[in-house]
Amino acid sequence: MPLVTSNYNPPPFFRNAHLATIYCGLFRRVNGVVQKRERLPLSDGDFLDLDWSASTTPTQKLVILLHGLEGDGQRPYITGSAKLLNQNGYDACAVNYRGCSGETNKLYRSYHSGVTEDLTEVIDHVLNTKNYSEIYIKGFSLGGNLVLKYLGENNSVPKEIKGAVAVSVPCNLHSSCEQLLSFNNILYAIRFKGNLIDKLRQKQVLFPELITDSDIKKIKTLRDFDDIYTSRAHDFTDALDYYRKCSSLQFLPNIKVPSLIINAKDDSFLGPECYPFQEVEHNPNLFMETPKYGGHVGFWGKNNITYTEQKALDFFDNL
Repeated sequence: MPLVTSNYNPPPFFRNAHLATIYCGLFRRVNGVVQKRERLPLSDGDFLDLDWSASTTPTQKLVILLHGLEGDGQRPYITGSAKLLNQNGYDACAVNYRGCSGETNKLYRSYHSGVTEDLTEVIDHVLNTKNYSEIYIKGFSLGGNLVLKYLGENNSVPKEIKGAVAVSVPCNLHSSCEQLLSFNNILYAIRFKGNLIDKLRQKQVLFPELITDSDIKKIKTLRDFDDIYTSRAHDFTDALDYYRKCSSLQFLPNIKVPSLIINAKDDSFLGPECYPFQEVEHNPNLFMETPKYGGHVGFWGKNNITYTEQKALDFFDNL
């Protein structure tokens, strides 16, 4: 499909990519969302925590929300999405990945950009226990890669899944990692690495023979983390093998569900390979919007409703 024309034109302050990213990530506040937590036991003995919020009117429509790296179900981009959706006839289910709900998960493994088997278990749980005729998925950053990979690698997507929106998507994980390791993004990389190492030390208490102090000391960058932990815990050869197998870019040609990608041109987390113009052109189910501004999961909007929150609602409503 042709690219979606963007009309996003924020005030001058939010035309700075870093300010847009930081404001929406650290300073935005969303009130009025009532979430009810459900613990979902997984088939391998672990668990996921799901944060549900209900539509203001009875509905058979659900949006599953997937957060980004080191996020959770209470991040403003999740609760902001849930609030607008709830006000417009959709229930919302915010998925907290393994170890992201405030409690260390049970197993040595945790989560990463390609764990579509966990998303499958969430969807199966919804289909088996709820009564939704329409299910949509919205993912941010890592979660955006996750939903696109799920839709493109899966030949048996349930008929109830009607559409998806992916925001600020690192479609090529290696390209995105290289961007995060650049000097321009050093503060973000330090923050991510610090959070990941903190969690790794918590997990070390449970698995001291698998996570040593020596290993943790070797982690100087995000790629080191993927070499030393992510790849070992999830059966990849190394970080590059993980990036190659889990990047959603290779799965985009196979997507058969209407899916909208929104990647800002000024997103400092995304390299050139994260803008899949060719794949979108050749797949009638794919749509992509590349606004000039927005940063990474930024997209400030009036009345505390971000541009991508409104855009996702409009996209789902018109499917």
